[in-house]
Amino acid sequence: MNFFTTTILALVCFYVLLVVVLFFFQGNLLYHPSINNYLKDQEPKEPSGIEKVRITTNDKIDLVGWFYNGNIENSKTILFFHGNAGSLENRTYKLNHFKDLNLNFLIIAWRGFNGNKGKPNEIGLYEDAESAIRWLKKRGIEEKNIILYGESLGTGIAVEVAQNKNYAGVILESPFTSMVNMGKKYYPFFPVSLLLKDKFESEKKIKNILIPILIMHGTVDKIVPYDMGKKMYELANEPKFFYSQEYGDHMVEYDEKLLSALKKFILSLN
Repeated sequence: MNFFTTTILALVCFYVLLVVVLFFFQGNLLYHPSINNYLKDQEPKEPSGIEKVRITTNDKIDLVGWFYNGNIENSKTILFFHGNAGSLENRTYKLNHFKDLNLNFLIIAWRGFNGNKGKPNEIGLYEDAESAIRWLKKRGIEEKNIILYGESLGTGIAVEVAQNKNYAGVILESPFTSMVNMGKKYYPFFPVSLLLKDKFESEKKIKNILIPILIMHGTVDKIVPYDMGKKMYELANEPKFFYSQEYGDHMVEYDEKLLSALKKFILSLN
């Protein structure tokens, strides 16, 4: 073989090797339970007045969680599905705002996160979410009084479990259209749709959500493109609301304007 043929063959072999590595190690690339990129300038701590709970899934994994019940008459309960990094403590600032809005809340840590056993995967995360819903119902909280809140990765889980259900509403913070589309953004030279196991096809499922939905997205999101949030809004059924945070990054800032939009949406559910 001449030099040109040898070079081409070597490049092809190298590409195939990369494809194999991506396929077998995609879980490590997709999920980041040990990364903490939140609240770099302050020590996170848990909110006051919470009950620390453990919720057992059908496949026998114990999930740590926090439950806040303010015993507020006719109050809604936020079921918070967190994103792909950080711990429960890193969401304290959001949870405190829920309390200020007279909302109860339950936040769980996914399998493999926050010290929980197991490894995260699409089917497993759906089971984690359903386990949290069953737990709330056992505590006497009706489906119609639960608001699903998905943050980043958590939006894919919120969309899945909200389909054809009668929850009070859904809030999606920095949602993606599908994990395949996200993969194409970060790995444009690989056959992502063929390789990816956990697809989280939210753009195909959102039409099955028949309850009020609020989508919030920062215009300069460096992780999930702002256009994906807009696309999800376009695909959603009415009643739907969109809050665009100018200069907002992936984790939107809980400023006065956002809190006003959040409060307006919550009040519309009563």
